[in-house]
Amino acid sequence: MAQRKHHPTRSSFSSSGKTLIHWFGRFLWTHKKPVAVVAAAVFLISAAVFLDLYVRFSRMVDARLNGETFHPSSLVLSAPKSIVPGESISENAVVDWLHKALYTSSAKNEDGTGMFRRQGDRLLVYPGRQSFFVSGPEQEGSASIIFSGNRIQAIDDLAHGTALKQYFLEPAVITTLFGPAGSKRLIVTYRDCPPVLVHAAVAAEDRRFFTYPGVNPFRLVEAAITDILADRRLQGGSTITMQLARNFFLTPRRTIKRKLEEIFLALLLEQRLSKEQIFALYANEIYMGQRGSFSIYGFGEAANAYFNKNIRDLTLPEAALLAGMIRGPNLYSPYRDPARARNRRNEVLRLMQENHFVTEAEMARAESAPLGVSQKNVSGSQAPYFVDMVKNDLVAHMPPEELLSRSYRIYTTLDPDLQAAAANAVQSGMTEVDKVLRARGRKPPSKRGPREPQAALIVLDPHTGEIVSAVGGRNYATSQLNHLYALRQPGSTFKPFVYATALGSGVDGSQPLITTATVLPDEPMTLQFGNITYSPHDFKNEYYGQVTVREALAFSLNVATVNLAQMVGYDKIRNLALAAGIDNGIQPTPAVALGAYLVSPIQLAGAYTIFANAGVYEPPSCVLAVKDDSGRTVYQDSAVSRHVLDPRVAYLTLSLMETVIDHGTGADARSRGFTAPAAGKTGTSRDAWFSGFTSNLLAIAWVGYDDNQNLNLTGARAALPIWTDFMIAASKLPRYQDMQPFPPPLGVIAAPIGEKAALATANNPLGTEQDLFIDGTQPVLPNAVSRLASWIGRVLPLGRRKTNVKGDLEPSSTPPASSTPALTSPPGSASTQHTNPASSASQSQPQKQPKSVFKRFLSLFKHHKSKNKKQDQ
Repeated sequence: MAQRKHHPTRSSFSSSGKTLIHWFGRFLWTHKKPVAVVAAAVFLISAAVFLDLYVRFSRMVDARLNGETFHPSSLVLSAPKSIVPGESISENAVVDWLHKALYTSSAKNEDGTGMFRRQGDRLLVYPGRQSFFVSGPEQEGSASIIFSGNRIQAIDDLAHGTALKQYFLEPAVITTLFGPAGSKRLIVTYRDCPPVLVHAAVAAEDRRFFTYPGVNPFRLVEAAITDILADRRLQGGSTITMQLARNFFLTPRRTIKRKLEEIFLALLLEQRLSKEQIFALYANEIYMGQRGSFSIYGFGEAANAYFNKNIRDLTLPEAALLAGMIRGPNLYSPYRDPARARNRRNEVLRLMQENHFVTEAEMARAESAPLGVSQKNVSGSQAPYFVDMVKNDLVAHMPPEELLSRSYRIYTTLDPDLQAAAANAVQSGMTEVDKVLRARGRKPPSKRGPREPQAALIVLDPHTGEIVSAVGGRNYATSQLNHLYALRQPGSTFKPFVYATALGSGVDGSQPLITTATVLPDEPMTLQFGNITYSPHDFKNEYYGQVTVREALAFSLNVATVNLAQMVGYDKIRNLALAAGIDNGIQPTPAVALGAYLVSPIQLAGAYTIFANAGVYEPPSCVLAVKDDSGRTVYQDSAVSRHVLDPRVAYLTLSLMETVIDHGTGADARSRGFTAPAAGKTGTSRDAWFSGFTSNLLAIAWVGYDDNQNLNLTGARAALPIWTDFMIAASKLPRYQDMQPFPPPLGVIAAPIGEKAALATANNPLGTEQDLFIDGTQPVLPNAVSRLASWIGRVLPLGRRKTNVKGDLEPSSTPPASSTPALTSPPGSASTQHTNPASSASQSQPQKQPKSVFKRFLSLFKHHKSKNKKQDQ
């Protein structure tokens, strides 16, 4: 707080008071006249009351103003923003970002973050002493950003005069954290408040604020007369200083006693502080309504909450709207009653014109402007679910009392551009889900809440584990439950861990040897494990006989996957999952092959980094660093990555997942317009999943119900559209548009596999007779006699066909001509049964048998095309 005005000490008043009492005592004793006694008594009592009030309220004011004026709150900031020459972005957009990063356009930078200056077509940027880059990883310095229209022409390093290929802008403020429970406040100074906001507040609440000494007797008399005529208790007539006194020190009860105390405190504040200091306190203290589960305090946070902008950037109509809301933030809420909010805003504009703060023309333009408030769904730029994750992470690593007593700068991994893309993708995706459910006769509830289907989307940098965007639900205002932590059955999104375990045999020498071209049986089966009988089923009970490993994952075939899990061992699959961070009681049973054990979206995102990051596990993280007021780093993320998979195995698994997107159950991503190289896997349990990644982004999309009821939509139908829409939006951002093909590591080769696999023409990206192998595990081509025997064996199935585990393949039999992939269901669901041996026969269901010999023969001459209706498990 700035220097306060000089005022007499309480000790001098105390001494004077004792002298006054002594003098009046002697006066009464000497004169002993009734009138004099009464007058003196009244005077003495009044003086004593005045002195008592002065001392008591002075102590109250001093305690508040000499300590922490407001409860300390920490700032939550985004990751730095990268800009490059040639990027399509306007100078105003960069300035807006710098404002949100607390940069000023003035040479006097009070908070020391940084400043900027316009110079013709150049924008000069100067990081300050509290800049993230002072001790940050990028070590950015001063720069000159040259614009040509709405595009960056060049970026120069001011210190060295050299051209830069990339420049990082200061992290922007997202919100505040660790303030009073359920409240948000972004502290601002008087200089932060634009003139239009000061004028709007003064016109709406106290037009003589800058000329009267804290109490306006005319307003008090007017309010008193109104209250007497209306037969109500005294209310109204409060100046800005009186409102500050009431909000700072008194209860909200409307009584005459409180009004008198309010007046007394207002006079004290006017004595101690300047008008600018009083307005700054008022601007930070005023209640501005609810946003989701949080109470908004102050103009700084209100500008962010209602307009998604820095207070410095408020326009005239926006400032008038905020000023109009002071009288009743919920009554004049632009979300609750837009018409009433507009009328109140225009009333403030007229008051501003009457007080000569704006011209008639400016008033007219502002009155015709739309309200312009941001969407009420705060899952976008403010990233509330992400902020909750940050808070949980810090509480786990730092003492709560320290977090609550200090004002830190919390630098996070969030990319606001990606966060906006993620929020939009979830919103549009769930609109699509609602339409499908309505078409099926399941009417979503009229009121948003726990009964509606929910969604989550988490996005990582697969090479660092940094969470760049996170949406934990459809709307934070209606549900604060963060579904990114919800433990649910992942369905077939777990299958890549089965296939990676199997392909590891090409490295560790274990038997049987499994390659991408190994043939697996996909036929009705029942198996016994302990005292439980498992009967896995493919989607719609459609089976395809013999399929390759690549085909089995591309079309998410359950039975083939369970057969593969049997071959490699359930323990090994469990061990890989544990090493990749999935540790929620997963057990080595047949159910593990089909994703029946629980995992959260954030766990699954971390686990998938082993496929996208050459076998290295990167634990998800959301905090880069925490700094105190002096710029000292008090906390830094210390999560350690670990090597989990051989890079060759990781790449082969990635290659299988590329086929999922290009030609398998995830092919809808291509039909929706996403063309960049990508790998992924659909999944369906009671919920819908899609997990996928590009060379620079990894995203997990989930859709389901809070009460775990069956969504009855596949991952390809409900979750894949969310993932795809997000990736399309991300691919248009300069920082992420360079989505490259995945480079194979040393030791991975393309080799012939002999005759065509069943789906080779449609689904083998390497060609009709090639696949990828770890060098040394590729198959040996059979001779002509073996080829003939193989052909006869396909046409005439004499006995059960055996899998050639060494990769010397016969061509796979009938392809999924209907291209209908399998449905993953947990054991015990409609498509997978857990039965006791004694009752398994009575509980068995009719199953579709493999195709006839004649149909299999015809299929050899049929041109195989992947129709892929995007049904998945």
